Amino acid sequence: MKEAKGANAKTGRDPEQKQPAGMGKCNLAGWWQNDLGSRMHVFSVNSQGDFSGEYHTAVSSAQKPIKPSPLCGTQHLDEDGQSTFGFTVNWKRFSDSTTVFVGQCFVDNNEKEILQTAWLLRQKVNSLHSDWKATMTGRNVFTRIDCKEEEKAPPTASLPP
Repeated sequence: MKEAKGANAKTGRDPEQKQPAGMGKCNLAGWWQNDLGSRMHVFSVNSQGDFSGEYHTAVSSAQKPIKPSPLCGTQHLDEDGQSTFGFTVNWKRFSDSTTVFVGQCFVDNNEKEILQTAWLLRQKVNSLHSDWKATMTGRNVFTRIDCKEEEKAPPTASLPP
């Protein structure tokens, strides 16, 4: 089979042509907002796929005022750009809880980046007997947002982070 001019030897696709729908590169760096109004800022992703940032939750059951919380994670740097990733949020600034998120980045037919995630939140409990109620699970969908300085903090509600 003869390769088209400029085509990638591995994929056979011409890098100058637009990728098929759903095949765009998804870059985790930047601001994201989920379906509950929580926002996260991924500062940058290094060449190994490691990243850090801040999570601004809109939901919490903590008694202390909500503060932005550090996050750190890693992603696979797949050629198709729709990589899996995982990150941990340490709520230490206002809670004794920790949440881990896992997910995959997608680009839809309109070239909109979407993060499909599942999470586990571990709350501190006072005894082994209470361990049964310490872990919650859930799902969130994040979309990229253009976040201005004054819009960084989301409104808050009284739910677990």
